[in-house]
Amino acid sequence: MSEVENLSQAEAANELMRLAKAIAHHNKLYHAHDAPEISDAEFDALVRRNNALEAAFPQLVRADSPNAQVGAAVEASPLSKVAHAKRMMSLDNAFADEDVEDFVARVRRFLNLSADTPVALTAEDKIDGLSCSLRYENGELVQAATRGDGQVGEDVTANVRTIADIPHRLEGLVPAIFEIRGEVFMAKDDFDALNARLLAEADDPEKARQFANPRNAAAGSLRQKDATVTASRPLCFLAHGWGEASEMPSDSQFSVMQAIAAWGIPVSPFLKPVDGAAGALAQYREIERLRADLPYDIDGVVYKVDRLDWQERLGFVAKAPRWAIAHKFPAEQAETTLEAIDIQVGRTGKLTPVGRLKPVTVGGVVVSNVTLHNRDEIARLGVRPGDRVKVQRAGDVIPQIVENLTRDTELPEYHFPDHCPECGSEAVAEEGEVDVRCTGGLICPAQRVERLKHFVSRAALDIEGLGEKTIQEFFDQGWLHSPADIFRLREHRAEILGREGWQEKSVDNLLSAIESKRAPDAARLLFGLGIRHVGAVTARDLLKNFQTLPRLREVATSELGEAELTQIDGIGPVVAEALREFFHEPHNVEVWEDLLQQVLPPDYIVEVKASSVSGKTVVFTGALETMSRDEAKAQAEALGAKAAGSVSAKTDLVVAGPGAGSKLKKAQELGIEVIDEAAWAAIVAAAG
Repeated sequence: MSEVENLSQAEAANELMRLAKAIAHHNKLYHAHDAPEISDAEFDALVRRNNALEAAFPQLVRADSPNAQVGAAVEASPLSKVAHAKRMMSLDNAFADEDVEDFVARVRRFLNLSADTPVALTAEDKIDGLSCSLRYENGELVQAATRGDGQVGEDVTANVRTIADIPHRLEGLVPAIFEIRGEVFMAKDDFDALNARLLAEADDPEKARQFANPRNAAAGSLRQKDATVTASRPLCFLAHGWGEASEMPSDSQFSVMQAIAAWGIPVSPFLKPVDGAAGALAQYREIERLRADLPYDIDGVVYKVDRLDWQERLGFVAKAPRWAIAHKFPAEQAETTLEAIDIQVGRTGKLTPVGRLKPVTVGGVVVSNVTLHNRDEIARLGVRPGDRVKVQRAGDVIPQIVENLTRDTELPEYHFPDHCPECGSEAVAEEGEVDVRCTGGLICPAQRVERLKHFVSRAALDIEGLGEKTIQEFFDQGWLHSPADIFRLREHRAEILGREGWQEKSVDNLLSAIESKRAPDAARLLFGLGIRHVGAVTARDLLKNFQTLPRLREVATSELGEAELTQIDGIGPVVAEALREFFHEPHNVEVWEDLLQQVLPPDYIVEVKASSVSGKTVVFTGALETMSRDEAKAQAEALGAKAAGSVSAKTDLVVAGPGAGSKLKKAQELGIEVIDEAAWAAIVAAAG
């Protein structure tokens, strides 16, 4: 995003409007539906951008500014609504040490304290759970409510009564009215066990309800119409403050929290008094160090002014107290333990190392696996099972290890395998390549299954009903060994009907879907064969020039094949060599000829219309809402453009839908023209 100072007032107003809508949308998903679409870090970035704009253009602050909102309004729900006697506020965020120092400085200025007057604070871990208020009258729990929008929440009294951490009656001398506020959460081990149980109980494991992370599991479990469901879920509670109170048991934040603990309500074991910014930051470092090993998820540390009379004087801004702040952890990184390194064999034979982690939440998602890419990456990081590692996840990027924290610790060295773990064939890296590949080809069961999955995938033949689970099932039964076998499955109709989960209608639907692909698109068929270096775009480029698969094979195996192939724009020696090697292998030729006995793809002819994008390279990114990505690429080719998969200096146009990430950012950095889906539709329509 552009720098704030470079924006005109009109540009700032438009961006503030978009930010208000986006933040409200994501707030609603998070608080009302427990179904966030973006990570905490991405949401925080939107809020920081909004705050920067409001600070630079105070005259443009909107009535619906995110800084005036708390949580999200309660929508239609089986749970009744409850008005809070005292508003449940949210907290402002700090992201750097300087923000914490500024917070303490603001407290000093507001209270007109001298530079040498100590500012006592409390510090405690910020639980990543669901906020809940417990109302006790004469020591008896009479009502429990979610935060909602801060003024109105949902009545979850019956559900809260099933949580073991929350007593129905407080111990000792308690004020006549006292609302205890805190977080309902689920421990990591309990979350894993719950997901495992839901999977085991599901009739169809592929459709089993699985929670994305402990916070979603806690929220979904607490907000149940049937309290017996909540009772079956292992929920916990930690108090962090209070709401309405008829009297206070003490005059400081820390001592009141000690009183709450004495009444029988759990409070954080990390809650402690600290002295000013230095003490707060020291406790932050300690909690951050222990974060990955805690039994529950946290996303920061909360600091509060300890003296209640100072809290009273400091008061509140629109939605947050001046006397408290949440110091967020870098949401996209976490520390954990690398427990094992497994090797996966892909459809091209590539041996990919996968790190198995002690599960840790990174950016709002529980991560238990990370890609280690190849043997060179393992060597670069120096990782071995047992190492303590730092893991990173950014947006839609696959989690990865960014640092080995114990590489100097003595542990057994990890040796990358030189034989395929699936078939035992030799595994080698070709000259100039870092990837190690199995030499077993189609005799390797891993490659066979993965190639079959690829063959029926959406970008290839797109056979509805023939998913990964079914491919594996039929392979295990011995019915599928090559792509042609898919078109012979009708011979096994009776056997399929005899298997669990298959009914006459579902079998007939599957066989009908297979029959509908007897005359497939030639480029999709070629791509589906999984030939190295022949992706979807390359397959289309090849067929546009040769029209038929037999003609392509004829050229690829001829003496002058490389010269003829490399004359095609975008086709180089690497692709030419991959095709030659594919047709040189007898197993592959058998598969090819057998398949062409079962299917008859029509000649591949692309009618190209003159358009404003003819001869240009177009990249589609983000979520397309009116068409599939394949349809969009086909449109581009029909308009004489080349549809590429990545942004580079050669890219002429980027079509960005909602959720566009790194490709959009790179296009903006390179100054490439970016349009939305509606503008692309206009280009297509103009071409007739």
